[in-house]
Amino acid sequence: MSPYASYVVQTFVTLLAVCGVAFVVLYGARRLGIGRPTGPVELVGQLPLDARRSIYLVKVGPQVLVVGVSEAGFAKLGELSAKDVPTSIPAASPPFADILARALGRKNGAATVTASEPPPAPAREPEPRAESEDA
Repeated sequence: MSPYASYVVQTFVTLLAVCGVAFVVLYGARRLGIGRPTGPVELVGQLPLDARRSIYLVKVGPQVLVVGVSEAGFAKLGELSAKDVPTSIPAASPPFADILARALGRKNGAATVTASEPPPAPAREPEPRAESEDA
């Protein structure tokens, strides 16, 4: 075997070993619950306003805080009691897997054609806002 071929084989074996170790570590972390949220703080909801701004509902004990997040940082917008916030908020849009299955014309692995169900509308991107500069 030439030196170049042995180098390529050694590189691929090392790559497979690193991928295997990464898989074992991630699997073990998931089984042990490492990285899961613990404690009295829970994210209840999120509303992205644009690329850099969002509003979050954060449950802390019996209260739900309304928090605004932007490039400038966090700002508390208000408070709600936990009983005022519904426990299950209906999803605003179907999961991506459903949209992809409809776009490909498949349902549960079998190809289906339905004329009554229109394809999903493409997402509109927000128009850029003009920023004025005062000199």
